[in-house]
Amino acid sequence: MTRRTAREIAMHLSFATVMNRMDMGEMLDAFFEPEYFATLQPEDEAYAEYPDDKQLDYIRRLAGGVSAHAAELDGYIAKYAKNWEFSRISRVASAILRTAMYEILYLPEVPYKAAANEAVELAKTYEGRDIAGFVNGILSAFIENEYHE
Repeated sequence: MTRRTAREIAMHLSFATVMNRMDMGEMLDAFFEPEYFATLQPEDEAYAEYPDDKQLDYIRRLAGGVSAHAAELDGYIAKYAKNWEFSRISRVASAILRTAMYEILYLPEVPYKAAANEAVELAKTYEGRDIAGFVNGILSAFIENEYHE
């Protein structure tokens, strides 16, 4: 499993917790039961391979961190989504933005350019080029104003 795939799974989990209003810890425990994880394989190629310990740790840290810092991350999204009401931003785009912003702020081992680029690629895959440009614009402004090496 690649870091990109692990990031994609973390984004799925972030989206799911918002949709289901579940506790992230409980969701992670249930989600990574090998039997349940195997049922996801036919639905999405991201689930073709069960994560190893290092990947599982990364997914848990990322998804758990996004969940714990959701209000803070949503505040950044609202701040940099010029002329957009937060409620108008799709839940998928919000999950992608939260994931990238958390990586940029709290996971120093992830280069900020990689986090931003991967977010744009996820947006292209799940939302299309227009939303990918929107995600890129928000993340560019966020990095310029909030990221400090």
